[in-house]
Amino acid sequence: MPARLPAVRRRRQLLDVALEVFARQGYHSTSMDEVAEAAGVTKPVLYQHFDSKRELYRELLTDVGQRLVEEVLKATASASGPREQVEAGFGAYFRFVAGQESAFRILFGGDEREGEFAEAVRRVEDAMAEAITPLIEADIDDDHRRLLAYGIVGLAEAASRYWVVGGRQEDPAALGRRIGQLAWAGLRGVHR
Repeated sequence: MPARLPAVRRRRQLLDVALEVFARQGYHSTSMDEVAEAAGVTKPVLYQHFDSKRELYRELLTDVGQRLVEEVLKATASASGPREQVEAGFGAYFRFVAGQESAFRILFGGDEREGEFAEAVRRVEDAMAEAITPLIEADIDDDHRRLLAYGIVGLAEAASRYWVVGGRQEDPAALGRRIGQLAWAGLRGVHR
């Protein structure tokens, strides 16, 4: 029997294990029994932390999304200027995908994106766009700035999907620079 962990640490452990199981098998093919077994706990212990598989999956989507946003914000905060922010943000995004491919697959690679979890995925996209919006320095109104932020989020998602499916042939930093250059060139041409 595994050592008894404090509730917060157990919950974190369960989320980490569930991430790998769901990424490997998909939401519909995964049972709570499988998550409990992979975590080395009983099913009742799993249900002490999550009322249902649906709740566990929703919390997992939120958790992964928050970690992704935090990584991008941390990278952009340490950049020395707007162009560096763009490249640092994309670099952080692609490093996250490279280091947390299961997290990326849960968020943006599964068929759940169109199903019952579409709202949870949309909230992650919204959070990312809201984090990026104030970083866009252009003489444009707030709605235009927000639209561009969503475009940047979509660019990162689509490039990541292509990169992951293609076997990640390029270094995340190099990919961040290349996509960052594209975004920077576009942002520089934006005006009212």
